[in-house]
Amino acid sequence: MNLFHRRQPTVHQVTDAQPSLSADIRRREISYVIKMSIRVVCLILAVAWPGAPVWLRVAFIAGAVLLPYLAVIGANERGKDLPPPQDMGGANQNEIPRHRREIGS
Repeated sequence: MNLFHRRQPTVHQVTDAQPSLSADIRRREISYVIKMSIRVVCLILAVAWPGAPVWLRVAFIAGAVLLPYLAVIGANERGKDLPPPQDMGGANQNEIPRHRREIGS
């Protein structure tokens, strides 16, 4: 055991709030750019590498054709990584009573 090694503090989630819309859009934009960059590489390799085996060229062409579809579907899929909503049907012990919902009462 290293005496100078510090343990990383445990981070606890204090809310069940979903990520903000801007964070979700940013995540989807990054995913889209990565997929389309891979598509460009596939397209360039399919055209610019004449000595490639036929099966590899077919794989590059398939990647160049299919990746735009996958990128758009992934970019339009909002909230895929979000946890499922919790069941709020039961009474919550930490809930503010109905007669005490307004501030200052």
